[in-house]
Amino acid sequence: MPQFSLRLVIILLGIILLVFTSIIGCSKSSAEKPSPTTSVTQTETPPPTPPEKVITIGNMTDFTGVSATAMEYINMSLDDMVKYYNDNNLIPGVRFKVESYDGQMDPARDIPGYEWLIENGADFIFSPIPATPTTLKTRVENDEVVLFAMAASREAYLPPGYVFNLGIDSKSEGYTMMKWIAENDWDYETKGPAKVGGAAWSESHSDKVLEAMEEYCDAHPDQFEWVGGYLTHFSMNWQAEVEALKDCDYIYPGIVFITFVKQFHEAGHTKAKFIGSDTQAAFFDMVDAAELWDEIDGMLFVKFSRWWNEDGEIVDLVKQLLHQNHPDQAETVIRAGVGYMAGNQIYAMFQILADAAEAVGAQNLDSQAIYDAATSFSLSTDGVCRLSFGEEKRDAVDAYGIYEARAVEEDIFRAQDAWFPTVRNL
Repeated sequence: MPQFSLRLVIILLGIILLVFTSIIGCSKSSAEKPSPTTSVTQTETPPPTPPEKVITIGNMTDFTGVSATAMEYINMSLDDMVKYYNDNNLIPGVRFKVESYDGQMDPARDIPGYEWLIENGADFIFSPIPATPTTLKTRVENDEVVLFAMAASREAYLPPGYVFNLGIDSKSEGYTMMKWIAENDWDYETKGPAKVGGAAWSESHSDKVLEAMEEYCDAHPDQFEWVGGYLTHFSMNWQAEVEALKDCDYIYPGIVFITFVKQFHEAGHTKAKFIGSDTQAAFFDMVDAAELWDEIDGMLFVKFSRWWNEDGEIVDLVKQLLHQNHPDQAETVIRAGVGYMAGNQIYAMFQILADAAEAVGAQNLDSQAIYDAATSFSLSTDGVCRLSFGEEKRDAVDAYGIYEARAVEEDIFRAQDAWFPTVRNL
């Protein structure tokens, strides 16, 4: 082979080898996979946010019955607290709404009203009507639906079940007032036993208050003499009861007490001091309208909540919500009395709901979770345990404030700074 031909072959073989090597190298580079230690950044799609859990509060109230005036401001307070919790997302993942039923303070409407609320999605029941928890006790126990009451009698929450009383208990109210009077207002050792009685419309609350007062008087004859308790069926004529009670030192005048007080003083009787509670404090607008502050001067009130003229964690929140949501009505609502102060009990109810949501998660919040949270609930203010429930305890209020009416200021004020322990038994 000629020399130039051999050189040409060698050059061609070199070129072929170079091209072949380049092809293999490129192929290896493009097919190479990262080693297990190679970091690879991936964008993960976050899990979808679960929809908010909607909890419906079934409100058994009174829009058109005898207690409609007082209930108007309780309903307002409930709506404002719902708005406060929703707007501020205070229980994450949960929103609240209210369905209300007009029970007209008529026990015959309680069961139809309960059924209507459940059919319309109520997850639990709230009721400021004293008789309603008693009427519904069997139904809510069978259905395992929690009912929060504001003023229930013992028949409603004993034996312990699904009825939780956030507010005053009728018999405890009577016992507590009588004990406070004996220790702080009447010198029975010098004056002898005070004469005590009462007159009221026959309804579940006043019936039990008078029963408790009579029991306390009978158990402490050195302190009190029971004159009598008189019940009528929504009569406005109190002449017979006024005559029977004219010599009393202390009189319980029923919930809507204006007419009795007016007739008592028109008959020329000024000796007695009237006594009541938060239930009477819901009707101060009627005292204003009837100009009866002089007639109730010195009247004593055993109260669950602080009053408008005080400061405190919960009462400050209640006043904030009132002025924030109803600036044009605020003074009217305050003068009306205790109605909007239901925010104290409603706030406690929402704290129980918050505890329940935290325990089981927002999506699992239901009546059973609320029941479980309620049975271990407690709330302290002013360094005092004010409210608590337990496995066997369904009456929340552990301490009351005692207030007295002052005609000059046309308002009520603390008669004693300290909270007075609840008296549940004789």
